[in-house]
Amino acid sequence: MRESAPLERCELCNTELSAEHQHLLEPASRKLVCACEACAILFSNPDSKFRRVPKRIGYLSDFLLTDGQWESLMIPINMAFFFRSTIANRVLAFYPSPAGPTESLLTLEAWQEIVAQNPILQTMEADVEALLINRLGRERQFAAAQYYLVPIDQCYKLTGLIRAHWRGLSGGTLVWDEIRDFFDDLQNRAISIKEPVRA
Repeated sequence: MRESAPLERCELCNTELSAEHQHLLEPASRKLVCACEACAILFSNPDSKFRRVPKRIGYLSDFLLTDGQWESLMIPINMAFFFRSTIANRVLAFYPSPAGPTESLLTLEAWQEIVAQNPILQTMEADVEALLINRLGRERQFAAAQYYLVPIDQCYKLTGLIRAHWRGLSGGTLVWDEIRDFFDDLQNRAISIKEPVRA
């Protein structure tokens, strides 16, 4: 007889949760907490201990980032996420790796230049929303670079699946299939967000 998956429960009140449920983030530890709708509503105030993770997934169809700008960020792989940390009081850059999310040095000047070209980044909610960049390219069966505004839990989900499925030095076939499936799902759920026409 096949065992059923263990039920997920709200980490605040222990209520049973559905597969699709709310997440809260504790900025101080960057820990994600599973929550029911009722508990999540209690933490809609930005001054709370927890921040409610939004649901918006936006595909930035006219995002501007040159190869030179990307190379200047000195991120060792062609995938990264960026978010504004209220604790660090600056934008942090991470890339997913088999060891988990790995922080990369991000200069203020580099970020300001990217924001100047893409003002939509000013709308990112601190701590709980991120710019996710996929520049894996044709060698990994992606036609072009992809840029998304996503809830921070999606970034940790991507990192988790890489950590769980990575094998050997190159990762193995399974992990790259998982990454492609992740971005296919993200694309299907995303709404297209365009920058306002620049004067």
